[in-house]
Amino acid sequence: MAVGARAPERVDSAEARGGAAVAVRGLTKDFRGARAVDGVSFTVARGRVTGFLGPNGAGKSTTLRMVFGLVRPDAGDAEVLGRPYRELRSPARRVGAALEAGAFVPGRTGRNHLRCAAGPAGCGPERVDEVLETVGLTDAARRRVGGYSTGMRQRLALATALLGDPELLVLDEPANGLDPAGMLWLRRFLRRFAEAGGAVLLSSHLLGEMEQTVDDVVLLDRGRLVHAGPLEELLHDRQCVLSAGHRGRHAAMAEAVEAAGLRAQVLPDDRVWVGAP
Repeated sequence: MAVGARAPERVDSAEARGGAAVAVRGLTKDFRGARAVDGVSFTVARGRVTGFLGPNGAGKSTTLRMVFGLVRPDAGDAEVLGRPYRELRSPARRVGAALEAGAFVPGRTGRNHLRCAAGPAGCGPERVDEVLETVGLTDAARRRVGGYSTGMRQRLALATALLGDPELLVLDEPANGLDPAGMLWLRRFLRRFAEAGGAVLLSSHLLGEMEQTVDDVVLLDRGRLVHAGPLEELLHDRQCVLSAGHRGRHAAMAEAVEAAGLRAQVLPDDRVWVGAP
């Protein structure tokens, strides 16, 4: 199984030199009077893997849609690689996104799916073979996608995101369906991508799966930012993570912890982070 990847190509312009790969400032969005995202601000640094975490309904998808120009914010703004996403030249060669691992035509083979996506990404058939090898799907390239396992579809989604040799990868629940060997491969691949100068933003609702993968954490809950910073700020020697034992009891546990004079945060997987004041 190949784990290597080409170093991301860099665009020789001011927007590609220095600064954050993604900068989000005060994004806010209401739907029918209900606030889905409430003043969210964070950055995604180059050379690092950032986990974008929160329970289902926390506002992650709406935030990403605003970042990539699919939803107009009511307030705030966002820049991708130094400018609003809609102003990027050749965006498919700058940003690789895999937000829907199941968005494939079942009757197409893996190779044909990538060939269809290669044109908009501005690359030729040789790049299709490269990304198939990178994600370990060379032997399955002639099989129809409808017969792929969930893990194979995840790999194909990643291969699609890599076609343009991007500087920024944005992946939604990339570990879903991967076996332990596949998860180890993914961690190593993302680390190499970041070490080569790329930036990675991983959206997930499970902190436990991301702990061994990410450098930084952006944590949302009910549309609000709970934490944005290095992972070690959440995981240090004066803290612990507790399980409520039953779903629905985590909020009460957090209240009890705070009443005892400690700090508490409900995590995306319904555990409760407890830290010294």
